[in-house]
Amino acid sequence: MSKAGLPGGILVIDDDRALCDLLHEDLQQRGHRVWTALKAGQARELLDQHSIDIVLTDLNMPEMNGIDFCAELHQRRPDLPVIIMTAFGSLETAIAALRAGAYDFVTKPVDLDLLSISLDRGLQHRHLQETVRRLQDQVRRQQPDDDLLGESPPMVKLKQQISRIAGLDTSVLLAGESGTGKELVARSLHRQSQRSGGAFVALNCAALPENLLESELFGHVRGAFTDAREARKGLFVEASGGTLLLDEIAELPLSLQPKLLRVLEDHRVRPLGGSSEITCDVRVIAASHRNLGEAVAAGLFRSDLFYRLNVIQLELPPLRRRGDDILLLAMKFIQQLSRRFGKSVVGLAQPAAACLLAYSWPGNVRELRNTIERAVALTLHDTITVDDLPDSVRHPGDSAPLPLSLHDGQTIIPLEEMEQRYIQQVLEQLDGNRTLAARMLGVDRKTLYRKLKET
Repeated sequence: MSKAGLPGGILVIDDDRALCDLLHEDLQQRGHRVWTALKAGQARELLDQHSIDIVLTDLNMPEMNGIDFCAELHQRRPDLPVIIMTAFGSLETAIAALRAGAYDFVTKPVDLDLLSISLDRGLQHRHLQETVRRLQDQVRRQQPDDDLLGESPPMVKLKQQISRIAGLDTSVLLAGESGTGKELVARSLHRQSQRSGGAFVALNCAALPENLLESELFGHVRGAFTDAREARKGLFVEASGGTLLLDEIAELPLSLQPKLLRVLEDHRVRPLGGSSEITCDVRVIAASHRNLGEAVAAGLFRSDLFYRLNVIQLELPPLRRRGDDILLLAMKFIQQLSRRFGKSVVGLAQPAAACLLAYSWPGNVRELRNTIERAVALTLHDTITVDDLPDSVRHPGDSAPLPLSLHDGQTIIPLEEMEQRYIQQVLEQLDGNRTLAARMLGVDRKTLYRKLKET
């Protein structure tokens, strides 16, 4: 098995049979499928016959040199990473290889461990390309009413839970971080229930002051308070026969909690200032990014109301735990926002996709949508590139530019940190090519890999 845990099909091309045999044995032991060819013609046949994920080719070969073969292959299979090997390493050769479309460049004699790292990175690159294409196709095939996008294990589990409980006419508590899509889950529960023909009404309990919140929920009669010129029936009555989502329920004032509990238990509501009760048939879904159990312990939320709402609890996963769902959602947002802005943005470049996957998304799906909206609005291309992403996503955890002034001791940073930032800047300029970065920095590759591991 390879170190990165991502085995693949590797084609090795070199006129040195002994080297081919050595690489074949080593790479097979690392979990890869390996084919070898002594010249370009034989390599073409193998490419047509087998599922090849990455090509490792010598620079100097009979019939055609490695750079020309790489250029030819890049025309035929631009998605196939090519790594070029040569005993005649130079900066000029490296640049020529990269211009021909090579993914990376290694020198002979080959260091098998460093070669394995380069191959693993190439395989990950190809896997990400294929993932982006697959998810783009999935977004194109998406049904209009399929709001809960996601195929990661946490989302599959959540969808299964929704299907099991949607038909149960009982209260549900949605828990999870802010921005994880609680309203979408609530709408999905409503759509799959027997109440789907009724109204779906949502209220953010944190958005209104206490006096207005009481009126909004329970209604009021004419003259109940200043400016109450007309009676209002309230959201419980409006949602009767359907579903009412009470978002940010933890923010509901303590003074209103007993009245909400009574409505949930008796299915009757008394409007503010009224003398009679109105029957209402509502399924209540509550949602909060705060831990309601902790709020109960702190005396901020009634325990009886908590138990009445928490009949069934669904935990929504944060975006950072959803893997490739990040790209699936990003491409759905690109599709939506491209239409909205009247632009022809159709996809996501692989380096940009890698940035999205590497970021932790503290604001979850809401932050991702805002990021994609900004990118679609600003991009000059038909695909979102790294340059279209905000600095916080491109360089997570980075601080401002390197401080060089020594007048203020507070701005001085450790030499090791400055070195790491500089290495990352060089890698950025070279599109992540570590071999070329090592040459530019004047260190060998082992030293560069070691320094990168120290980050």
